[in-house]
Amino acid sequence: MTGRTVPDWLTRWEYAHRGLHGRGVPENSLEAARRAIAAGMGIECDIQRSRDDHTVVFHDWDLDRLTAGEGPTQSHTSAQLQQLRYHGSDERIATLRQLLETVRGVVPLLIEIKSKPGYDVERICAAVSEALEEYAGHHAVMSFDPRAARWFRRNAPHIVRGLVMREDEYGNTQTAWQRRVAFWTAKPDFLAYDISSLPNHWVIGLRDEGLPILTWTVNSRDTRTRALASADALISEGEGLARERGA
Repeated sequence: MTGRTVPDWLTRWEYAHRGLHGRGVPENSLEAARRAIAAGMGIECDIQRSRDDHTVVFHDWDLDRLTAGEGPTQSHTSAQLQQLRYHGSDERIATLRQLLETVRGVVPLLIEIKSKPGYDVERICAAVSEALEEYAGHHAVMSFDPRAARWFRRNAPHIVRGLVMREDEYGNTQTAWQRRVAFWTAKPDFLAYDISSLPNHWVIGLRDEGLPILTWTVNSRDTRTRALASADALISEGEGLARERGA
């Protein structure tokens, strides 16, 4: 842990996972952001880097699941990506700057920086930091890659930074020692922990020591009940949302 005081806005909100999407509204779209704002929810979003080093709001490494485009997301320029419509929608891939202009500080943002083995995560961290330079609204960055939190700690320490963690076969922190190394490298202000691995003794201990714990993806009644007992803030979608918000 960093030992610094984390702003209390971080845990006062529930966050819409990839925006409040569904019912024809694509994930990570500006319309999903507008729906989250209307519902009084914070927004969690995914950020990738375009070929020309712009930050775009998109989850997948490839374009085909969500759009009519083909190939790796990062092989396209920002202008090319912004021309792509989501399947079944008039919504297009947005840049981080467009998302910031849409939110305007009305609700907080959790900005997840995507990374994978061999990826230049420091390059995308610098691009995200530049996009956030004049943004006054509440925001935090987070990533599965502990190097992202380390970069922000060294280069933009005013930005709240978190470590996203999972223990299943899809992550790189399946073992206790991998989780400790990632945590030591990141020195995060908060953890965003996979709900399928909660509760557990290590996270309980960190929470008792004052580290804020967020959890994802809360997508059912069962996971919502468990998340409310195990974490300080929820990242939710679908059936995991509070009933009055719908999906």
